[in-house]
Amino acid sequence: MRCFLTSKWGPVATGVVVGILAPILVHLGNPGNMGMCVACFTRDIAGALGLHRAAIVQYLRPEIPGLLLGAFGASMVFGEMRPRGGSSPITRFFLGVFAMVGALIFLGCPWRAYLRLAGGDLTAVAGILGLISGIGIGIGFLWKGFNLGRSRPTSKASGYVMPVVMLGLLALLAASPLMGRTPEGDPTGPIFFSAKGPGSMHASVAVSLAVGAIIGWMAQRSRFCTVGAFRDLIMLKDPHLFWGIAALVVSAAVTNAALGQFKLGVEGQPVAQPSHLWNFLGMMLSGLAFTLAGGCPGRQVIMSGEGDSDAGVFVLGMLVGAAVAHNFTLASSVKGPSPYVMGAWALGMLFCLAVGFLSRNENV
Repeated sequence: MRCFLTSKWGPVATGVVVGILAPILVHLGNPGNMGMCVACFTRDIAGALGLHRAAIVQYLRPEIPGLLLGAFGASMVFGEMRPRGGSSPITRFFLGVFAMVGALIFLGCPWRAYLRLAGGDLTAVAGILGLISGIGIGIGFLWKGFNLGRSRPTSKASGYVMPVVMLGLLALLAASPLMGRTPEGDPTGPIFFSAKGPGSMHASVAVSLAVGAIIGWMAQRSRFCTVGAFRDLIMLKDPHLFWGIAALVVSAAVTNAALGQFKLGVEGQPVAQPSHLWNFLGMMLSGLAFTLAGGCPGRQVIMSGEGDSDAGVFVLGMLVGAAVAHNFTLASSVKGPSPYVMGAWALGMLFCLAVGFLSRNENV
């Protein structure tokens, strides 16, 4: 199994497992076409921590700690736990912020874009095309020598920070502490849970954590990445990561059909917004930010589990980005994009383009 996951078939195997387990999580209680969405689940965690007060998306999703801890376990077992960092951390933080803003315009990360498509949601097509466009812009910078700087070895302690944070989130989920209530009877925190909406929909903690850990382990070994797949296909003519995406979509479509969850069309899709233009533009912003940062949100979580502090900073940027998106009314709803989204999207694109241009080395 060690050799298999690190072979050219590793991403395919990982894609198949994600494609099977994600729809099963939906069947067991997760929101529709949201069996595994790093952006959506990070947003829910931000809400559970009180970083935003959108009451329908607050839950300490165990899948994210599972992903990171699964990757951490694999990296420890196979000697790939290498604490490192120092590659433009503040830039990576804001790339994470704007990647999340774009993802919440679309209502999903690249993983969910493919899972939505595999569930029959045709609104995902514009998002996937936008994602590829954003990756293409990022590749243009990579061809011009884009580089955020060298990552250097750091202390062992820094490599354990994100795994410990994830254990802390699981402890908070288990304890669900409540410090009091307002005169109206509403909880004052520190942890908040949705009583209705997507945040109230979830599979059991044990199953969600186990699925996250399995996927995290496999993704760490196989280097599964939904953004790196197109980057390598275009730049290196190497399709082995791309076949992982194809395997994910096919296996998820089959699993959804078997579970009666496949619904082909545009109207009435779960947790999706109808604007094709903003689905495209939102994922274009995310695709560019992910490419400049070096990987999709799932890959960033996985690298955080391997001791990569720069990836950890990006993940924290996504957490803050989720809070910003909801506190400033930038996230879309099922009715469509927010009226305030244009300025935020333009600011995000300007930031990413400035990072791309200013971080080039024309001599490379």
